[in-house]
Amino acid sequence: MIADVERPGGTRTFRPAGKAGGVASAAPSQESFPGSRRTLVSRLRQSGLFLEYQQAFETCTGLPLALREAGSFHTPLQGSRRVNRFCTLMTQANRTCAACLQLQQRAEDEAALGAKTLECYAGLSESVVPVRVGSRVIGFLQTGQVFLRAPTAGRFKAVKPALDGDTDPVLSRQLQEAYFQTRVVNREQYESALRLLVIFAGHLAGVSNELLIKEAADESPLIARVRSFIALHHAEQLGLRDVALAVKMSPYYFCKVFKHGTGLTFTEYLARRRIESAKRLLLNSHTRISEAAYAAGFQSLSQFNRVFRRVAGEAPSRYRERQHGTGRAGAFVHAA
Repeated sequence: MIADVERPGGTRTFRPAGKAGGVASAAPSQESFPGSRRTLVSRLRQSGLFLEYQQAFETCTGLPLALREAGSFHTPLQGSRRVNRFCTLMTQANRTCAACLQLQQRAEDEAALGAKTLECYAGLSESVVPVRVGSRVIGFLQTGQVFLRAPTAGRFKAVKPALDGDTDPVLSRQLQEAYFQTRVVNREQYESALRLLVIFAGHLAGVSNELLIKEAADESPLIARVRSFIALHHAEQLGLRDVALAVKMSPYYFCKVFKHGTGLTFTEYLARRRIESAKRLLLNSHTRISEAAYAAGFQSLSQFNRVFRRVAGEAPSRYRERQHGTGRAGAFVHAA
């Protein structure tokens, strides 16, 4: 279920309506995501899952969709084929382009608890939906560049002074034409589209770790061989020197090559691989959490708890409850 808060001047915020006391930290956290957040969003953006959803969403709703890193300075909706022509022309004027980037930053800052819709000075609505792992915001789904109410000549007159001095007469006429050709979307339809993005953001977060450790189609044979070796031996007491020896490389050089090829350190990659193994084991309701932890390669339950929370954003017990549809609160894991 989605709670709807705040509606001044066409601005609304949506967030999942959770149990009492279940609201995540309001501020995006940089907590121990060593070098992997940007890599993770990039992998998500290139994944078949996102590309298929992007195409389906844009075809079904007619709205643009992009996935961007938190704090990105890219122009709005970069990567979508449905960017508003008026907004594209606006990027040719430095002052208006800066205003768009400022709006993006404000939207990110205010989207800590859920989707946020803001109206730019030209009257177009733009929305961002946070993609989070636990309390960590790793990126944003972005859509909009549409009117939620029909544009008027009076509104364009208010916009025009911002263009004067920045644009030539030809571009000014093109901007006016594009402004009044911008799509007007029914508010209820737009809010329904945002609800779809909230659901999809949750799905992206759920598969983010799996996508990050998945073999890339264009990676080198060496990295593919290393991934295969780790997949076979991750449940053992596996160290960096063991893997480096297996591929006949020095530990120092192996570290550099592996980080360059995967975007992760060996330690982080191994931890994520083990967490995915533990997740699969936890799908069996007869497997104890402690059994899943040790079978996945962790040497202590406290270490497993800590790494699982960091990677999956929740306790192992809570993850299992969600998978099996039970309603007990996800307390910290104890030895079973």
